[in-house]
Amino acid sequence: MTKRHNDPPPLKDQLCYAIYTAGIAIQRAYKPLLDELGLTYPQYLVLNVLWSEDGQTVGSVANALALESSTLTPLLKRLEASGLLQRTRNQSNERQVLIALTDEGRALQHKAGCLSDTLLAASTQTPQELADLNRDVRHLRNAIYSQIGGWDTPA
Repeated sequence: MTKRHNDPPPLKDQLCYAIYTAGIAIQRAYKPLLDELGLTYPQYLVLNVLWSEDGQTVGSVANALALESSTLTPLLKRLEASGLLQRTRNQSNERQVLIALTDEGRALQHKAGCLSDTLLAASTQTPQELADLNRDVRHLRNAIYSQIGGWDTPA
């Protein structure tokens, strides 16, 4: 079979595939620990956003995770049913829903710290190598979004 000019390169040579499968590998490394915490990976990401700044709107959490609010709502409902957060209407703007961690949700932050250790061990990288890779991938992501729009990079 002859490769034509516009044919995509093999998957193994595509950066998007390497990043995609690396994300899956990280989620698989985290899964046993997340199972112990009673969380899915997307729920863990939501909690991370709130651990950084509690009391955000659904829209701001969705933006931080590059998700649509409608995608986030079922996750938030499950986290609320688990007793990890509360959703309330903003008194000054009824269209906004505010998300706040419960005491149980805040306490989970300290239990989730072991995920970083898991990634460090599974990757066989040094902390500096992972920090450099993280910086480079964020730079790539931000450069792409600056060209295509659709996401405001979180501060």
